[in-house]
Amino acid sequence: MIPFKPFSPEDREIYMPYLYEAASKGCEYSFANLFMWGRQSAAVAGERLVFFSQFNRKTVYLFPAGSADMKASLDAIMEDAGKRGIPCRLTCLSEEECRQVERLYPGQFAFHISRDDFDYIYNVRQLASLAGRKFQKKRNHANRFWREHPQCKVVPITEENKHRAQEMMDAWFTQRLEDDPYGDFAMERSAVHRGLKYMQQLKLEGIMLEEEGNILAVTLGSRLSSDTFDVHFEKAWDRVEGAYAAVNQAFAQYVLDKYPEIEYLDREDDMGREGLRQAKLSYCPVKLTEKYWAHRRENGYDY
Repeated sequence: MIPFKPFSPEDREIYMPYLYEAASKGCEYSFANLFMWGRQSAAVAGERLVFFSQFNRKTVYLFPAGSADMKASLDAIMEDAGKRGIPCRLTCLSEEECRQVERLYPGQFAFHISRDDFDYIYNVRQLASLAGRKFQKKRNHANRFWREHPQCKVVPITEENKHRAQEMMDAWFTQRLEDDPYGDFAMERSAVHRGLKYMQQLKLEGIMLEEEGNILAVTLGSRLSSDTFDVHFEKAWDRVEGAYAAVNQAFAQYVLDKYPEIEYLDREDDMGREGLRQAKLSYCPVKLTEKYWAHRRENGYDY
């Protein structure tokens, strides 16, 4: 079997060359995400980075990352699944990769589009300025926030103040879990804890909106590729009107000021939540990163 091992912060420099080559495929190839969510393990097989994970309570193999021969890595995955006695499921394929897999293994895989996992990609300059008619409502929300909170400051998250971001988000998650104790918020809260604990090693960056000692909103992200920054978490108090629009714009400006070469923000997927989907669409993404999943037909089912 493939000698998979869980991600640790020390793996970052080893794995990043593989992940950068796959970054255009979406946030699943962010090292920070792979570590923070805690259900992934990895190994090099066939000169590509291969992954073993759990998703929607199913075991899956993330599509191999790298530029070496694809077939050697896929053969290793198929053999590994057989030895483990589990279905061979591949996730995060592009449309072109589906075609490549079909050419390599004619008729052996069934392919499925995974709309709930599409990443939303935005032009960072557009989100920083919110200029133009299509952003008028967002601009109005952000402007109202700053009018009503003139003492509010944008504060970068550091090792010294990250506990304040943690406290705000803990309170936010506590409130959400009271409303929805069976949702994914407990898992997300654990991911936030892991991220902030290893913030330096993961090269996470973020900002807080602070008003008179109170944290109104928090955003955390990390670099995904040479031209894209990934937004992992964004939390704001619903009672503070315009806080989400304000922190969204402020973080885009933070990234643009610090990394002028960055062109895009990947604000990740909507998890199939209709309200979140509409919110992400309302910010006018420049593209969606389409994703597919596949399973071997010999496993005897089509789902």
